Amino acid sequence: MRTERITFLSTPQFKALLVEQAKREEVSVAELVRRRFEQHPTDEEAALLSLASEVRKAVTEAKVSLQGGLVEAREVLKELQARREAREKRAVVAGGRNKAAHA
Repeated sequence: MRTERITFLSTPQFKALLVEQAKREEVSVAELVRRRFEQHPTDEEAALLSLASEVRKAVTEAKVSLQGGLVEAREVLKELQARREAREKRAVVAGGRNKAAHA
């Protein structure tokens, strides 16, 4: 139950800011102040919180995807390295055969 009155002085600019914000949110100045101190988010704040949650989820999914891509890239690099080493061994062996055939 609201039974207490609070009065305070402010600058004309601050009062204008409160009035403007209250109009934007379609509430009284008193309700605006109550909401701010009772931690009720504005529609804009609620939308921002929702977007932030979606971004966090997307970032988590992206990290998982990137980690999977890195694992796959490392496997491909290992396979390519193994092929290169096998090709180099074959070249060394073939080079040795050619020297033996010419001797």
